[in-house]
Amino acid sequence: MSDDAPRNAPRWVAVLAIVLGVVFLVLAVVYAAVPADHLPSVLPGHAAGQTRHHLKHSAACVLLAVAAFAGAWLASGRRTQPPATA
Repeated sequence: MSDDAPRNAPRWVAVLAIVLGVVFLVLAVVYAAVPADHLPSVLPGHAAGQTRHHLKHSAACVLLAVAAFAGAWLASGRRTQPPATA
């Protein structure tokens, strides 16, 4: 494959997907480690006086992070050139 093959997507798309993946991983750790009453009020799941952890929110964030990293991987590749016909 030559280096001048067109990319699947612009480079910024892959970078944005990686950044979103990291953000979702951080949110997954926060949801798993911090009780509901200590979550920032801007996050869904904040509940005053509750000491339970939001493991479903954490699992959803992990799945979103995996999807974002997969999207970055797919966007960072180069298109294959179809074989030349004679």
